Amino acid sequence: MELWLNPLLHWFALPEFGLSTVFVVAFISATLLPMGSEPAVFGLVKLNPDLFWQAIGVATAGNTLGGMVSWWMGWGSRKVVKRWHESSSHVRALVWLKKLGPKACLLSWLPVIGDPLCAVAGWLQLPLWPCAFYMAIGKFTRYLIMTGALLWAFPGQL
Repeated sequence: MELWLNPLLHWFALPEFGLSTVFVVAFISATLLPMGSEPAVFGLVKLNPDLFWQAIGVATAGNTLGGMVSWWMGWGSRKVVKRWHESSSHVRALVWLKKLGPKACLLSWLPVIGDPLCAVAGWLQLPLWPCAFYMAIGKFTRYLIMTGALLWAFPGQL
């Protein structure tokens, strides 16, 4: 197991790969996999304060692209989910999402429901590019606030 684990961990090391690591972690965390990207962004910015805006931008891009993958997964799963189509909570959620349209993707930054929301937007066949636009706004705002707050809360150097 160490043969493949050590090189993988070395590849994900923040000081050596920095922004590419933030991109990969942000991308993966935006899919339905349970993973948070904020620690990677915070760690990179803490080690390299001059990369603040680049880290926010790269994390936003990776997380938005991951959200778009979730959108495509939702779009492709319409046939599989048909059996739950008539439940009352499902119907209420669909009415709410259809009413908001792509603007609902502003909430893609929320823990637990944000990533599945992107998949549901694809399942409802909401337009991809407006959804991606609103996802990017929500995710950018999250990274900006979270990283800024963490830097404010932990101002000392490592």
